[in-house]
Amino acid sequence: MSTTPRREKKLLSGDEAVARGAWEAGLKVAAAYPGTPSTEILETIAKYPDVDAQWSVNEKVAYEVAYGAAIGGVRSLTACKHVGLNVAMDPLMTSAYTGINAGLVVVVADDPGLHSSQNEQDTRWVALYGKLPLLEPADPAEALAFTKFAFELSEQFDTPVLLRLTTRVAHSKQDVATGERVLGPHKAFRVDAAKYVMVPRNAGPRHAVVEARLAKLRELAEQSPLNRVELRDRKLGFVTSGVSYLYIREMFPEASVLKLGFSYPFCDDKIRAFARDVEALVVVEELDPFVETHLRALGLKLRAKQPSFQIGELRPEHITAIVRGEEKQAKPFPARKPVLCPGCSHRSVFTVLRDLKLAVAGDIGCYTLGAAPPLASVHTCLCMGAGVTVHEGFRRAHAHAGRVVGVVGDSTFVHSGVTGLINAVYNGVKGVLLILDNGTTAMTGAQHHPATGKTIREEPTTKLVLEDLCLACGADNVDVVDAKDIGAFRRTLEQRLAEDALTVIIARSPCWQLVRTRHAMPEFKRKQCQQCYECLEIDCPALSKTEDGMIQIDPARCTGCNLCVDRCAYEALIPQREEPDADGCPGTCG
Repeated sequence: MSTTPRREKKLLSGDEAVARGAWEAGLKVAAAYPGTPSTEILETIAKYPDVDAQWSVNEKVAYEVAYGAAIGGVRSLTACKHVGLNVAMDPLMTSAYTGINAGLVVVVADDPGLHSSQNEQDTRWVALYGKLPLLEPADPAEALAFTKFAFELSEQFDTPVLLRLTTRVAHSKQDVATGERVLGPHKAFRVDAAKYVMVPRNAGPRHAVVEARLAKLRELAEQSPLNRVELRDRKLGFVTSGVSYLYIREMFPEASVLKLGFSYPFCDDKIRAFARDVEALVVVEELDPFVETHLRALGLKLRAKQPSFQIGELRPEHITAIVRGEEKQAKPFPARKPVLCPGCSHRSVFTVLRDLKLAVAGDIGCYTLGAAPPLASVHTCLCMGAGVTVHEGFRRAHAHAGRVVGVVGDSTFVHSGVTGLINAVYNGVKGVLLILDNGTTAMTGAQHHPATGKTIREEPTTKLVLEDLCLACGADNVDVVDAKDIGAFRRTLEQRLAEDALTVIIARSPCWQLVRTRHAMPEFKRKQCQQCYECLEIDCPALSKTEDGMIQIDPARCTGCNLCVDRCAYEALIPQREEPDADGCPGTCG
């Protein structure tokens, strides 16, 4: 009887392939905080019941949970987007010194093109900085295979391993050959203070271990099939990694290629040999000149992209321009203005903030869309939790400190806003902080967090009560208001702005994408309309202006929230009465 493992092809995205590869490799513990384009990794892992998966409160916590499980003896994984890895840098850097026990894979998804991020940083530098091995798959099939190899590499060299995706790899789909799950032994944890307790006396010798390990990793990189030489026409040779490899194969199918899959440490001997084998050497890579800088340091003569290509994604047509030494020609895709969903409770909040002409320290989440005109009522967006701490700095510098508020979401407050609130209390800060509580981590696809009372697998758990937490942190006042009750919210806000106190206002209303509740669409009275367009200032996608300057309501988009009715001073928009059915239900729930 054949003992060949069963291989089945599945259509997987890069994120799903990482999850599958980790499961096949015997993954036991996985932890993450959602962040596009990495979110689906943990969502997929959570579908495997034999893996202990969790949404953690932030990326630092997720890293430490996975690290603890790895030194405890089971294969573990943490996943995040590039800016999320910034949050986890503290434990990441020191875990390079301590090493691990069972395998630990750190998946990071970069976002060239800024599809859903506040910067375009290139995580490859973290491998160099942290002296950690880096793997870069070019497609979902490689994502699965590289993930399995990453666990082996981690255990062979006693180190965390970085697995870097980009948005195109994370979200593109491919038929991928899958295999069976293989469980390794649970490794016993051995007490070893010199290895795991990083006080200065122990850290010095461990630094020497890191340097020796890096030298051995360089030797492996020279032999690794992940660094693949494809010799074809030798007039032109490319050195590349990640999805750029696919673009090169599409645009220059006859050219020779050195594809770096084991991207750091560099395989210098293989690179030099490839450079000798081709007449013209061209480096193609997205974002920073990571590979280019190293190859120039080796003294190699090469061509690389102009600095203009360091901004944004590469596309197949860019490869020809890079070979020719041309600058990037800006050809933006047709823009679609980002906008809050119809029925979003954030819209009423930002309408009030704009009307009151407040300076608003914003944060990361759906509510960042409040920065776009005509709402234009978010004035900073730095990083997770900064809505709280930038508010404090604003108040210390602003001549009219009473007209400043900080805004943060419920998930973001738990992620990194709590410490900012404690800091404000400790340092005697006054003012108003708004927590826009829509009961989910909305922007990344509605994931749970501690204040929803459910785990990643929809299992009930202890629910964090935000108002109790804020009072425990020392806030003078904590108010809870219905975010859609624009009158009540405005009255509460104006009252608290006038007080010499530190107040947290929790503007609470569930994300419309979760509840999908629809009420009767307002009626438009054409003769009453004075064409003041005040209703359009709420930036609702259900409202638009016709060619003759009148207002029209899209019935497919309108949720009947009636915020436009509140804005109309001429009774051109009036709410429709909802007739209940025989059971007393209006029958308007969608």
